[in-house]
Amino acid sequence: MNRRDHTLESSSPERVTTFPFTAIVAQDEMRQALLIAAVDPSVGGVLVFGDRGTGKSTAIRALAGLLPRMRAVVGCPYACDPAAPAEACPHCAGKLERKSALVPVPVVDLPLGATEDRVVGALDLQRALALGEKAFEPGLLARANRGFLYIDEVNLLEDHLVDLLLDVAASGVNTVEREGLSIRHPARFVLVGSGNPEEGELRPQLLDRFGLAVEVATPTDIATRIDVVRRRDAYERDPAAFCATYSKAERAQAKQITLARERLPAVTIPDAVLEACARLCLALGTDGLRGELTLMRTARALAALDGTHDVTIDHVRRIAPAALRHRLRRNPLDEAGSTARVARAVAEVLA
Repeated sequence: MNRRDHTLESSSPERVTTFPFTAIVAQDEMRQALLIAAVDPSVGGVLVFGDRGTGKSTAIRALAGLLPRMRAVVGCPYACDPAAPAEACPHCAGKLERKSALVPVPVVDLPLGATEDRVVGALDLQRALALGEKAFEPGLLARANRGFLYIDEVNLLEDHLVDLLLDVAASGVNTVEREGLSIRHPARFVLVGSGNPEEGELRPQLLDRFGLAVEVATPTDIATRIDVVRRRDAYERDPAAFCATYSKAERAQAKQITLARERLPAVTIPDAVLEACARLCLALGTDGLRGELTLMRTARALAALDGTHDVTIDHVRRIAPAALRHRLRRNPLDEAGSTARVARAVAEVLA
């Protein structure tokens, strides 16, 4: 299977078949979380859990069409940033001059049945022994560097791949070792996962790696259901015409992401807002300080998307469920779900 099978490149004139992000009906929390991850990858990725057929995979794949192109070193299999130090990349290290070009941000699928070699890459031992060369075939992690790694049915991922992803996500470096040979390359990506909670829970170690966790549900009102069916049918009948209908909205959404990225460094967070984040996490009993960090980063990215330069309590209130619902300890004395517990704490602490 070639690279195009795994990499969902951002929109271009000849690629019009991906369902438009702006054509997705409802699912506001999911769309907001994905936009935040596009603006600030440091939020730590997005986990989307919900019913089958609610647009989870569609939304994540549609995001690729909105991402502004990035500058990368020509010929580098890891799409290195030409402005970054070259020492960390086996391809770029030692090169005094590195030509660059604008390329699509990679959005790479990691299939459930993928082998470890396919994910991390493979060393050609025969070539190494015969010619003394480190021949390396980059894997999916190499292709996802500086982009997004998408795992559908992430809760069904095999344990050894989960352990591998945890190591790489923490270090930003992928290390492949075979028979005394080793190679290291950069592998920094935004992890995006989707799944159906009825098919099993996610391991706590991996769950904690996601900055945001959103819930999607099947629409219950007739008008929304009809709108979803009509749009999907129109898209399947004539994808090009349907996408053309939303081309203006797609360009506007892409411009919003670009402007938000430019605005992000100047967005300030008042001490009162940081204090509110800390009080909210204390009230919910979240472990560590990752909850406060995620709240701060996501609220800042949300403010940038809104076009403002100051984070407010309202930004924290809007993002709190997605940032905190997956960080709560189980409480045998409280039968309310995590979303309800966060909503209750928000009402009490941020009133």
